[in-house]
Amino acid sequence: MAKPRRPQPRPSRPSASQSPVRSSGSAATANNPSTARSTQTPKRRSTYFEAVALYERGLEALQRHDYRQAADLFQSVLRQYPEEKELHERVRLYLNICQRQAAPRESSPQTVDERLYAATLAINGGQYDQAISHLRLVRDEDPDNDHALYMLAVAHAQRNEPAEAVAHLERAIALNPENRGLARNDPDLEPLREDDAFRIALEAPTVPRPERRRPLKTKSGR
Repeated sequence: MAKPRRPQPRPSRPSASQSPVRSSGSAATANNPSTARSTQTPKRRSTYFEAVALYERGLEALQRHDYRQAADLFQSVLRQYPEEKELHERVRLYLNICQRQAAPRESSPQTVDERLYAATLAINGGQYDQAISHLRLVRDEDPDNDHALYMLAVAHAQRNEPAEAVAHLERAIALNPENRGLARNDPDLEPLREDDAFRIALEAPTVPRPERRRPLKTKSGR
């Protein structure tokens, strides 16, 4: 009698660890073109280096404080190389600095009369800090200038500083009693009306002194 045949074992499938490994070289690069592009260094336009050279010349002029030449060079970068957008932001930053530095500046008043006029304009414009700065220079140069002292009283009164205002007004009246009569009707001194020291300063009668110049009228006296 024939023996029964045993079933033959099926060939096992290769496990994951035994599966063939694909190379990550040319095949991966071929399947992912973006990887190939990312490994390449981006090319600069030839004009980029020309624009940078011009930009650096502008920086050198700026360091020498030659603001006009620097501004011309920076403007040339913007005009001649419009495609270099990355460079334009820095160029505009330095160009603004050059334009501010090269702009003509107003000369400050130098003489007593110029400072008094500038202080009058400042008071009329409500710029009392600026007026006081001009008037203090006049007072330092000419301590007996009753005009400057009276205007200092006005400026301090408008800044709600009664002690300083009355002190300057008393000095202005002592130098020129006409200032007492002017102060009695001056709307610019209205903040001092309730101050006792101000009322005392105005009690004495006015003594005319026509040889002395009268203060320039401020905004409310025009």
